[in-house]
Amino acid sequence: MKYFVVFFFIVFSTVTFAQDQITSQKVTGYIYNDNTKSPLSGVNIININRVRGSRTDMSGYFEIDIHPNDTLHLSLLGFQSLRVKVTNDWIKNKIAKIYLTEKAIALEEVVIRPFNLTGYLEVDSKTIPINKNYQYSISGLNNGYEAGEYSPGAFGKVLGSIFNPADMLYNFFGKKATELKKLKEIKKDDTVRNLLESKFDRETLAVLLGIDKNEIPEILQRCNYSESFIQTANDLQIMDAISGCYEQYKVLKK
Repeated sequence: MKYFVVFFFIVFSTVTFAQDQITSQKVTGYIYNDNTKSPLSGVNIININRVRGSRTDMSGYFEIDIHPNDTLHLSLLGFQSLRVKVTNDWIKNKIAKIYLTEKAIALEEVVIRPFNLTGYLEVDSKTIPINKNYQYSISGLNNGYEAGEYSPGAFGKVLGSIFNPADMLYNFFGKKATELKKLKEIKKDDTVRNLLESKFDRETLAVLLGIDKNEIPEILQRCNYSESFIQTANDLQIMDAISGCYEQYKVLKK
């Protein structure tokens, strides 16, 4: 009986692996401007289900690994993002034409307040405001904390974390554990990491994690990151911050 179970397990594993090899395929496509019908280069394509990425070339062409029924997220600055499901017809034909619609962007007036510079470096270096934020840790705790002009409540958060370090993370991460497990997969794909490094809008990161992008500041606040970091960091830095905080949460949960 024992040998039969082992044999069955080996056969089942082999069949499952073979099925994965068969169903994992590559599709290609061209992406165009819906208005001008011209090809769009630099469009970011991410397979949300497999956390794999690609980008269109000068002719709008791309290719990406997929499984049937995967969903692709397409984004380009100045265009409305689009989600496309990989259908059986697309897999059969291997190629598809996709059109993105331009956004109607109303530019707001920007007021630039100049510094009163004198031309003397020693004088001007003292008049330019510098907002400093520091990240520090407390012995016995793994968490890092930011303090500075943009995080005046950091000291109170640190004290609260000393007395009950799990509270600041459990309320959020406890509800989002399944989605946040994707963080390890996101880190594995260089294309996705490079994409996140160039983005500051949180849209792609939110899509990958399966959460609302308005929840991202809440996560970072619970992890004691300063308002300055939340506003200025790129999506890759945000992802690494959330990933580190999530790993700490899992340790505290145990």
